[in-house]
Amino acid sequence: MRITRVAAIAAVAALSFTVAACGGDDGGTGTGGSKATGIVGKAESSKKLVIGVKSDQPGLGLQTGSAYEGFDVEIGKIIAKGLGVDAGGIEWKTTTTPNREPFIQQGTVDLVIATYTINDERKQKVSFGGPYYIAGQDLLVKTDNTSIVGPESLDGKKVCSVSGSTPAKRILAEHPKAKLQQFDAYAKCLPLLDGGQVDAVTTDDIILAGYAAQPQYAGKFKVVGKPFSSEPYGIGLKKDDKAGCAKVNEILTAAASDGSYKAAWDSTLGKSGTPAPTLDTSKLTNCPAV
Repeated sequence: MRITRVAAIAAVAALSFTVAACGGDDGGTGTGGSKATGIVGKAESSKKLVIGVKSDQPGLGLQTGSAYEGFDVEIGKIIAKGLGVDAGGIEWKTTTTPNREPFIQQGTVDLVIATYTINDERKQKVSFGGPYYIAGQDLLVKTDNTSIVGPESLDGKKVCSVSGSTPAKRILAEHPKAKLQQFDAYAKCLPLLDGGQVDAVTTDDIILAGYAAQPQYAGKFKVVGKPFSSEPYGIGLKKDDKAGCAKVNEILTAAASDGSYKAAWDSTLGKSGTPAPTLDTSKLTNCPAV
């Protein structure tokens, strides 16, 4: 009996080992034996993603209570859906311009979709899918301002922007005679412009248009309409997640043709009367080779 009992225990142990080997823990890299890693692996295994967005940019990324809305938010939903994650599986996290790279590098977020300009400096730290939109830096001034007609008018003027942002760096480098004031969010510049403490706010044209369209500022501000840069908005993710970057571009390519990209625009920024841009999928080339 003792020999039989020992043999039975050994058989159970062997069977358990076999089951574990065939269908056990995959190390968080996916389900069903998937070897996917990065955002693809996380989406497969948990059906959840954490996406960083702005919370203070009307039409792009705006938080009201616990809800987020805007074009960047809708793009996030498109990317998540393409990765197999429903909208309910997304955790939205507020990001600011200075913390976007740290949030990605530290794993605080899986993706950042937050008016995030692709440039060489940032590409040393993170990877980008996209661009999904090309903006242009412009100036927001009071409606009755006739002295600022473009960046060439900024000498001696008080200009407000966000510290660490591409627009702020461009003012410092190309228009050093402007008196730049920097904050951690563009929303902090608007009351200063309204009260006359600054002469202009500078960032991307579409962001400025969203601010100017807010009810409390209706009719008070105007976008100068003389863009002086090209700002390709990308989707940030970890630098070594090559497969995830390629998948993001694959999803954007599909969105350009199936109508979901246009629908995202029409339901947000399109309400301003601006027609949806064409997503040029030939420019989705920023991912490193897998």
